[in-house]
Amino acid sequence: MELSQTSWLLAILAALAVGMSKGGLSMIGATAVPIMALSMSPVVAAGIMLPIYVVSDIGGLIAFRRSFDRRVLATMVPGALAGIGLGWATAHIVSDAIVMLIVGLIGLAFALNALIRRGGGTARAPRFGAGSFWGMISGYTSFVSHSGAPPYQVYAQPLQLSSTAYAGTTTVFFAIVNAVKLIPYAALGQLSVDNLRISAVLIVPAVLGVWLGLKLLRIIPQKLFYKLITLALLAVSLRLIWSSVATLAG
Repeated sequence: MELSQTSWLLAILAALAVGMSKGGLSMIGATAVPIMALSMSPVVAAGIMLPIYVVSDIGGLIAFRRSFDRRVLATMVPGALAGIGLGWATAHIVSDAIVMLIVGLIGLAFALNALIRRGGGTARAPRFGAGSFWGMISGYTSFVSHSGAPPYQVYAQPLQLSSTAYAGTTTVFFAIVNAVKLIPYAALGQLSVDNLRISAVLIVPAVLGVWLGLKLLRIIPQKLFYKLITLALLAVSLRLIWSSVATLAG
């Protein structure tokens, strides 16, 4: 598959965003597939980006190997694995546009609530029931379009982890999810030779993005950090809603 200059530019921007998300600016990564979908099929974009996520995860895991919350992972990972399995089982039934619409609406509702409410409220403790539910939604939507971040944030942000622990827990969670996704993606033919060749080129901007994300994370205050990821969630959610509605209407 040959990409146009515009497609390559968008793909490089998407890879940079993925790398930055693994460097701690987690919500930015959710923009990758929507960015690439401006010039190609979301299914193709998802197949190209998965190896980029996996490679970027390695850098993120090294950077945050001591900064993550095991309790959060224990409550979310089992549900996420179930969500991936559900996505694989229904891959030929549910359209990408419908899933993107659901993700966008969830993210929009949460972002607006976070921006409108006063104060941060009392921090919640990790709970297996809630973690399993949102983990399953995150695993499912991540399988379909790498858009698992909004459901993840609905559960994780009210826990009020430190910015570093939040970034590290997010990185480890999605590293597990992305590694598991390689199996069904390969089985569904989304890791074709052509896609992998494009992915290989995009590894360079992705690695650069990890470094840039780490630099920005260290200089951004915690309150501003949460404000930025909430605004990023709002922007991504609106973009997902717009794209899905346009697809369904067309």
